Amino acid sequence: MFLTNSRRLRAPRTRTPARATGATTPSAEPSPLTRARVFLFALASGLAVANVYFAHPLLDVMADDLGLSRASAGLIAGITQLGYGLGLVLLVPLGDLIDRRKLIIAQSFLSVVALICVGFSTSATMLLASIAIVGLLAVVTQALVAYAASLAHPSERGHVVGMVTGGIVLGILLARSVAGILTDLSGWRTVYLVSAAMTSAVALLLWRTLPQQERPPTGLSYPGLIKSLATLLIEEPVLRIRAVIAMLIFANITTLLAPLVLPLSAPPFSLSHTEIGLFGFAGAAGALAAIRAGRWTDAGHGQRTTGIALGLMLAAWLPISLLDHSILWLIAGVLVIDFGLQATHVTNQAMIYRVRPEAQSRLTAAYMVFYSIGSAIGSSTSTIVYAWAGWTGVCVTGAAISLVTIIFWALTLRSTPSIATQKMHAVIAE
Repeated sequence: MFLTNSRRLRAPRTRTPARATGATTPSAEPSPLTRARVFLFALASGLAVANVYFAHPLLDVMADDLGLSRASAGLIAGITQLGYGLGLVLLVPLGDLIDRRKLIIAQSFLSVVALICVGFSTSATMLLASIAIVGLLAVVTQALVAYAASLAHPSERGHVVGMVTGGIVLGILLARSVAGILTDLSGWRTVYLVSAAMTSAVALLLWRTLPQQERPPTGLSYPGLIKSLATLLIEEPVLRIRAVIAMLIFANITTLLAPLVLPLSAPPFSLSHTEIGLFGFAGAAGALAAIRAGRWTDAGHGQRTTGIALGLMLAAWLPISLLDHSILWLIAGVLVIDFGLQATHVTNQAMIYRVRPEAQSRLTAAYMVFYSIGSAIGSSTSTIVYAWAGWTGVCVTGAAISLVTIIFWALTLRSTPSIATQKMHAVIAE
């Protein structure tokens, strides 16, 4: 089968001594990750997270169809994000307690059921309940990142995380475009029914190709597992630092995306929802360009990559602020800011996965909670800023967040443990 015959991702065959930090461990076993499996991880992750964002450009038609007022339409997106946030805390840590393969496959098939219920919703209550469950189960994307990281060789882990995270960012950015196109063709319900069919197909591929993974005993009960999220934040400075950076960069990007529809749908542009959704393709191009950030982190350039990426996010606000002069400036800014976002996000995850290999699912959960907080702050405040100070106010706010992020990163350079920043070497057992 093509998913098992592709060339395997292998670490370079060197004999570098193991470091005292535990950053590398001897292993003569080949990685169970093939290029096709990494692609499958990225595809499954992108599709799962897209389920959360499909509704954003469809709120008006969904509300009209099911009798919700336009003022209440925001509940659809809000309750989806609420479900996703609960899933980060309640479901993602389970990957450190039980077989990740079984967890991922179960969540994927349950997502199919939830998506079908959304597609056939006959009332606002049924829609809101179903779409909340879709959000809850969509955190399978984070389980996939942790699983892929655990299967990768230490010297390839950053690269693998970058590839899978690239799928996630593409899923977020392209969801709006796909949803707009399918809705224009045959209605909003088609979006969720098509996604259910695709999720079912991907779940079957995961079931047939993912390797078994025995979980070492953690000595923790489920309540203890959840409580340990706070313990990890207290004990691991890399996690604390990179989680705060994640909160700031996602507040930055949602400061751009949340109010973007307002100037683009108004004169002189007067773009349709489908046309506005096409800006996701520009962001996707920038995100794809940053996938190699994981490689750079593996090579010991994580801090340099972070500094350059954050500087680009700050610089991007200049062309974005020139929207009134030409929409081409906005496209250029979106490319640059999404490159910086993806490069920083990949670097963050590559760093935190080095510190506690046995707790990768909990590290993911704790980190992504800060991502959710940042996204909520950016999206909730930017529309208020736009109403008060227009597009210029939005751009000044975004640039200010970028500047704060750079200052925070610079102040934490010396307090970041070397295990997170050193070059990763593969070790071949004698």
